[in-house]
Amino acid sequence: MDFYYASSFIISIMAASTPLLLAASGELIVEKSGVLNLGVEGMMLIGAIAGFATAHATGNAYAGLVASAVAGALISMVFAVLTLSFLANQIATGLALTIFGHGFAALLGAGYVGISAPVLGKIAIPGLALIPFFGPILFDQNILIYFSFVMIAAIAWFLRKTHAGLILRAVGDSHDAAHAMGYPVIPIRYAATAFGGAMAGIAGAYLSLYYSPLWSQDLAAGRGWIALALVVFAAWRPFWLLAGAYLFGGITYLSLYLQGLGVPIPSPLISALPYAGTVIVLVLISRDRRRIRLNQPACLGKYFHAAA
Repeated sequence: MDFYYASSFIISIMAASTPLLLAASGELIVEKSGVLNLGVEGMMLIGAIAGFATAHATGNAYAGLVASAVAGALISMVFAVLTLSFLANQIATGLALTIFGHGFAALLGAGYVGISAPVLGKIAIPGLALIPFFGPILFDQNILIYFSFVMIAAIAWFLRKTHAGLILRAVGDSHDAAHAMGYPVIPIRYAATAFGGAMAGIAGAYLSLYYSPLWSQDLAAGRGWIALALVVFAAWRPFWLLAGAYLFGGITYLSLYLQGLGVPIPSPLISALPYAGTVIVLVLISRDRRRIRLNQPACLGKYFHAAA
């Protein structure tokens, strides 16, 4: 029985960590290209309602997953056009995208409150899923949990082992030098932003089609902001991002677990634990300025305008 409770605890942490890892993985690529998109929360909500509505209409959760990715990518293009083509301030535009995403998702989802939709089930690997302790953890999980691990490995490989990843990093570190070498800076940043939007949309689909399989206006519950903080926590390194996602996911689950145990601590204080933990960790990290300078893309958040 001890094995059962231990594996259930780990599985719950994995479930809570996955939306953070999905959204942060996309934002990592965006920031590596030199773009700072603070609209992750808004894109997650748009993706969540697009996926839920599509799954409800088609009866197919996987159609909803595709719709979430497309919706996240499309809404990220609004940000890209404003900041990359019209040179709007990236911080202000990202904040506006989050506010817009909250309002637009609430408008679209008004008719879906209290309605159910097909969910993304678990994929059990025959035989292996029955192994005590390790089986349920490693071989009986939702498809997006497997996908999050595959993506973090793929991103690490892409950034370090491919010519395209080298170009992306070059654009983020010195867009003028990359442009002088003939690389199309703006199209590369458009592609990176679209990828980040698609990953945020998929994170939203995970929330609405699996983790909390009902639509509600506050479904993201600040996870987009934690995902943004995770990229800084990880110092723009993929495998540190994985560790950070599970650290913050564990804190998130711990807050829910304490509420379930009836711990005599005010409920709002317990609910604030993940966000308080995020602030504390970021304050500690910010003291190591050398680490940030070494890993932060040098052109992050800066304008680029190619000379005619």
